[in-house]
Amino acid sequence: MTAKKTWSDRFEGSLHPTIVEFNASIGFDIELIEYDLTGSIAHAKMLAYTGIISPEEADSLVSGLEQIRQEYRTGNFNPGIDQEDVHFAVERRLTEIVGDVGKKLHTARSRNDQVGTDIRLYLRQQIDDIRQEIRNFQQALVNHAENHLETLIPGYTHLQRAQPISLAHHLLAYFQMAERDHQRLGEIRARTNISPLGCGALAGTTFPIDRHYSANLLDFEQVYNNSLDGVSDRDFAIEFMTAASLIMVHLSRLSEEMILWSSQEFSFITLTDSCATGSSIMPQKKNPDVPELVRGKTGRVFGHLQALLTLMKGLPLAYNKDLQEDKEALFDGVKTVRICLQAMTVLLATGIQFKTDRLANAVAEDFSNATDVADYLASKGIPFREAYNLVGKVVKSSLAAGKLLKDLTLTEWQELHPAFDADIYDAIAPRQVVAARNSYGGTGFEQVRSALIQAKAILDHRKFASETPPF
Repeated sequence: MTAKKTWSDRFEGSLHPTIVEFNASIGFDIELIEYDLTGSIAHAKMLAYTGIISPEEADSLVSGLEQIRQEYRTGNFNPGIDQEDVHFAVERRLTEIVGDVGKKLHTARSRNDQVGTDIRLYLRQQIDDIRQEIRNFQQALVNHAENHLETLIPGYTHLQRAQPISLAHHLLAYFQMAERDHQRLGEIRARTNISPLGCGALAGTTFPIDRHYSANLLDFEQVYNNSLDGVSDRDFAIEFMTAASLIMVHLSRLSEEMILWSSQEFSFITLTDSCATGSSIMPQKKNPDVPELVRGKTGRVFGHLQALLTLMKGLPLAYNKDLQEDKEALFDGVKTVRICLQAMTVLLATGIQFKTDRLANAVAEDFSNATDVADYLASKGIPFREAYNLVGKVVKSSLAAGKLLKDLTLTEWQELHPAFDADIYDAIAPRQVVAARNSYGGTGFEQVRSALIQAKAILDHRKFASETPPF
């Protein structure tokens, strides 16, 4: 640290070493360096465009900034804590490279609008990358769904066997969750893609800048209409972390099912060696580490959302140093969501195998076809509630006798109600139970085929030709 912190001649002494360390953000905001360089290049070009600096000065600044970019990428620019933050580090290195003209870069700009610009450029790119990760995850779901359209799996409510469904239908439910995540991030991207550059510290600037020109260079769609709002707004970061939390909710729900399905009690899937670990003392075990970690990391992302909300709730206008705390939460939230999406995509693609024989047996060994018995009677004119009560009685008596509904004789059925005929056995066969649920969005095979076509069209970036919305 230099003997004197050169903020301005307003200060005579230097910072206490503990405060230097406490105040510094270079340890984490170095993540923004490429975006800071890109934003600074646009700012330099705008200064020349508006005549605030000469074209030659702008060229010198741009050349120096690009040199810093190359130095950073090759590992030759590694600013330390004495640089305080990435913005000062870049400006100081620029002045070393190009001389005093480097000191002109900060004309008509404050660190407040500078960091606001950097973080938006960063998050815009991360949103694009995460949306692609979602597409990869969806593709892995579709691949399984194609292979298991007519594979049956028990459907559950309250974690109790409810009705048999198509395994593809189950997997495509997660596709739809992910599609909402993809859409939500697209909406948030639009509200992220607004330029605060030129808002200054809080009140704009006296220089004749052109905020729209620099915004256009950076591919921002709009500029902030109010300078106070521009430097202090972090709604976009909170919105992103909200969307990230919902992504993690969806991944965590799927993770919980994978954990259950891989247990001996369910035994619906087998974990491959590529995505499972063993026990240090129990040689027979194969542990579902990937979904367990995803389930655990979900709370981490939730925590970052709560941290950002708490950070913002009491801040007066405009910029406050508290906002330095937004970055670590945002950076870690981005990284956590991305690695969890990647890990779950790999798990789906190479880490699990569905045990189709076990699934076939599972849907044939319970009373999940009871509703279809009631529907059978209702189709013959019996009021549904009366049919419902009759079937409740037969389930109770069958349980007492150790029988399933398929084991009842036709005589036993007709003793329950004369409307039963020999076709009851076809009506309650698991495959027919699933096929019959052909209402829009249901688990019937025709509906699932249609849903699969729709999902593939989304992945192919084509609109699905239907007047009915996808959810």
